[in-house]
Amino acid sequence: MHLWLELGESVYFGMGRAMLLDRIEEYGSLRKAAESLGMSYRAAWGKLRSTEEVLGEALVETVGTKRGGYRLTPAGRRIRDNFIAWFKAVEEAALIQARHIFGKDVQSYAEREMSEHPDEMKSR
Repeated sequence: MHLWLELGESVYFGMGRAMLLDRIEEYGSLRKAAESLGMSYRAAWGKLRSTEEVLGEALVETVGTKRGGYRLTPAGRRIRDNFIAWFKAVEEAALIQARHIFGKDVQSYAEREMSEHPDEMKSR
């Protein structure tokens, strides 16, 4: 299931951005976070900036010198955590309906990720 938030015709937050923030928190580096998700530094930076423009709040801040790394701001943690909570609630309700209507073994996002990337997911 793919869920994201849009403003006009632009996505301003979705699971990819939540994962990016999660990886920034884990690595303390935008470059490492982007690489771990298979995206360029420039793409990751652009996604962060466009979301910050919509929200009017910074999601990350530099630590020490400009090359010292990044950490999440309270706003960055809040939107990531709130999005994940919303995603899980919507997904749970949708999965109940999908399993009832289609009668198939429909997987949640977490179940799919665990089956596709078991080693990576165990470390989280």
